[in-house]
Amino acid sequence: MRWNRLLSLQSCLVQQNTKLCRLTHFLFCCSEKPSPATRTMNSKKRAVLFCIVFLGLFSVVAVVYLDLDCRDGTEVWIYKRKLQIAELKNEIDRWLTIRMSGSTASKSPHTTPGERYALLDYRNEYGNQEPKNVSLPQWFNPRARMDVDTLTPWSAPIIWDGTVERSILEDHYKRKNVTVGLTVFAIGKYLDKYLKNFLTSANIYFMPGHNVIFYIMVDNISGVPSIELDPLRRLKVIPVEKESRWQDISMMRMKTIGDLIESRIRHEVDFLFCMDVDQVFESYYGVETLDESVAQLQAWFYKASRRVFTYERNPESAAYIPYEEGDFYYHAAVFGGTPQRIYNLTRECYEGIRKDKEHNLEAIWHDESHLNKYYLRNRPSKVLSPEYCWDYNIGLSYEVKNIKLSWLPKAYEEVRNK
Repeated sequence: MRWNRLLSLQSCLVQQNTKLCRLTHFLFCCSEKPSPATRTMNSKKRAVLFCIVFLGLFSVVAVVYLDLDCRDGTEVWIYKRKLQIAELKNEIDRWLTIRMSGSTASKSPHTTPGERYALLDYRNEYGNQEPKNVSLPQWFNPRARMDVDTLTPWSAPIIWDGTVERSILEDHYKRKNVTVGLTVFAIGKYLDKYLKNFLTSANIYFMPGHNVIFYIMVDNISGVPSIELDPLRRLKVIPVEKESRWQDISMMRMKTIGDLIESRIRHEVDFLFCMDVDQVFESYYGVETLDESVAQLQAWFYKASRRVFTYERNPESAAYIPYEEGDFYYHAAVFGGTPQRIYNLTRECYEGIRKDKEHNLEAIWHDESHLNKYYLRNRPSKVLSPEYCWDYNIGLSYEVKNIKLSWLPKAYEEVRNK
């Protein structure tokens, strides 16, 4: 019975007119029904022959299937995957090379400052950048405040109260689990007079609900006040030397911040703000301020024309800005961004200060003059309205609806005298 069925099957396959099937039919038909004696003797040969035929048929089917599949794009998919893997390998090799070059350069006494800064730029190419998957129209409405300018000439947002959909940004940055750093200098009498109020208010209002690291630069560690911080906040105290003049303290902070970013801050935070200590937070100062490069409008000049801006007007100074140039007047009491961008800002400002000193020059507003020159060349990606750094000596303004941070009374005679 089994032999008859097999023979019948072969006859059917012959009708398909395939060479392989004809060969099989021929092999089976060449032997008539064998006798019981020969059937036993040839059983192993038939089994082997059947396996060979089966494998041949399977190979034909497999080749046809793969050929059709390749026409549908299988080969293209494999090629693309190989390209992606190769590109990933190249990126990893490049990253490792940069990391090794960076560590070698940092140890080499012959590495120039420019080379070190370039290495830092490369090391930060894949990190410390604002996440881009929340587009500006999703969280920012420039038409919500028709009484003020809400966009710069280069289309960067100017953040005013009422222009931001805060919940979208909160959800976004909580998913990213970002850490925000805040540097502040409290040197000499500034430590006793201002630091406690600054830290106490920052603990409440600065980036609530997010990870924060306070970097406090002091010349007297024992004078740092004891403050109970929120669980998401950490405080790091960094001792620095006191300069002989307050102007030098102001200017040398650029070098200090740059050094700290290069040595540690860039490994610890995603965004960084740098602020003066003689200020106090009054309300929510949150993630709407985060971006790659953030500048603060100076409250006294936010409605003034550029010709009255107190830029450095001496052409010999590195901070020089001509009268016909300039966008806004920015306040050095607040600036922020990614560690990479802050590093670039502080280094360029410090180099400008150093060059001026070599020529016995000093910009009119010290580091703030150099900061304005930097932002003229490297326009910020976000600008904060005066609500984020207000001076009550100006009086009340109908445009300023929600003050986030304000200046404290300036007791210059007290804090700047030895």
